[in-house]
Amino acid sequence: MDKAEAPQEKKQYQEIGQHLRQQISDGHYPVGSRLPPERQLAETWGVSRTIVREALLMLELEGTVDIRQSSGVYVMRIPSASDDEEEAFFRSDVGPFEMLQARQLLESNIAAFAAKMATKADIENLRRTLEQEQRAIAANDSSQDNDKLFHLLLAGASQNQMLLDTVTSIWRHHDSSPLWQQLRPQFETRAYRLKWLGDHQTILAALRRRDVMGAWQSTWQHLENVKNTLLELSDADAPDFDGYLFDSVPIFQGKLL
Repeated sequence: MDKAEAPQEKKQYQEIGQHLRQQISDGHYPVGSRLPPERQLAETWGVSRTIVREALLMLELEGTVDIRQSSGVYVMRIPSASDDEEEAFFRSDVGPFEMLQARQLLESNIAAFAAKMATKADIENLRRTLEQEQRAIAANDSSQDNDKLFHLLLAGASQNQMLLDTVTSIWRHHDSSPLWQQLRPQFETRAYRLKWLGDHQTILAALRRRDVMGAWQSTWQHLENVKNTLLELSDADAPDFDGYLFDSVPIFQGKLL
């Protein structure tokens, strides 16, 4: 795969999601109707079912559709013009370290809660996502955003819609940030993807054990690893460098000071 094309391919699920959203807005699928099956949508758009699944998840997280296991995907509302204004808001840039700081504070606590609340289906979805990423790494396939999917599924395992919406909001800032787009080619090499996969496997193992503190610590450490990697790759003299933010959230023996 051409490295120069990777960032564009990373956005395939967003493009498919936007097409489906437009079709719903245009009346092709009224409220209460069921969308075509994943396989049919994948064939229609010429993409993998994984890309379609991520696009549908994006629409579910914004409240446009409802994914019902063993039943299908149903339209819940018609997107409005205000959705476009919201998208413009998310395109405003936020520093990568500021986003990481928010994620570290929130997602570690969410993971701890998920260790108590996760269902068998949640655990299975997380496991399947990691297997999917393992295969993608082996195939040198960068078209799937399994990292994002894992973290959204982890937030969803809390069974708290507000927590999931909050994490989704941060990721939407992440996806639209020009700074992240610049760093992505360096940040998502095979070596780093293997490292994040190992971190995610440790988080999942803690959830399986119902280990609340283990889930908190492994998620905190994962995002600490991401932060340290980002520090190595960033130019500390750049005017938009915001790595200093992490100095304000020290950790000692697994506790906030």
